[in-house]
Amino acid sequence: MWGADWVPFNQSIAFESIINIRPSQNNRSMLIQDPVIQERVQKITQELIGGYEPEFR
Repeated sequence: MWGADWVPFNQSIAFESIINIRPSQNNRSMLIQDPVIQERVQKITQELIGGYEPEFR
């Protein structure tokens, strides 16, 4: 399991989460450092909640 944040305002993903610290997988940062994993997380996120348009009142 990897962690990321969804920012609905600009529909972006921040690949930063404490759960991402994985020294055994050579990931010593809170960021998802592997671009392949970032792409997979982005694709899954967009499939699940992408296309959200914020309402302004």
